[in-house]
Amino acid sequence: METRIHQTLARHKKGYNCAQAVACTYCDLVGIDEKTLFMLSEGLGLGLGCTKGTCGALTGAALLAGLANSSGNLESPDSKASTYKLSKELMLKFEALNGSVICAELKGISTGIPLRSCDGCIEDAAGLVEELLFANNQ
Repeated sequence: METRIHQTLARHKKGYNCAQAVACTYCDLVGIDEKTLFMLSEGLGLGLGCTKGTCGALTGAALLAGLANSSGNLESPDSKASTYKLSKELMLKFEALNGSVICAELKGISTGIPLRSCDGCIEDAAGLVEELLFANNQ
């Protein structure tokens, strides 16, 4: 697929939080309109609800993993294990790229030494989404 990373950054510059910027860029590939995905991912910003926990760009990517992979079988949920595996792979690869998955550590809040900018985290999360979730989409 042609990369959409520039679109994630444009959304972030427009005011979308990190999770929204990543998730909304790929909404068409998971069959959800942008407004709905925007609302679903709003609480994930600034490290999950402004707690500076898990990076919002990464949680947006994990949200896409569920939307892309889940069978949606309400009677017999059968896709959790494979979705967890995808989410874990996103997290581990993101951590390998950046040294952490925690927003406060990435921003260097306690050390004064940022590991990665928000834009950099968005770029990395989007790149991993394209690599792991949507590589076969044209």
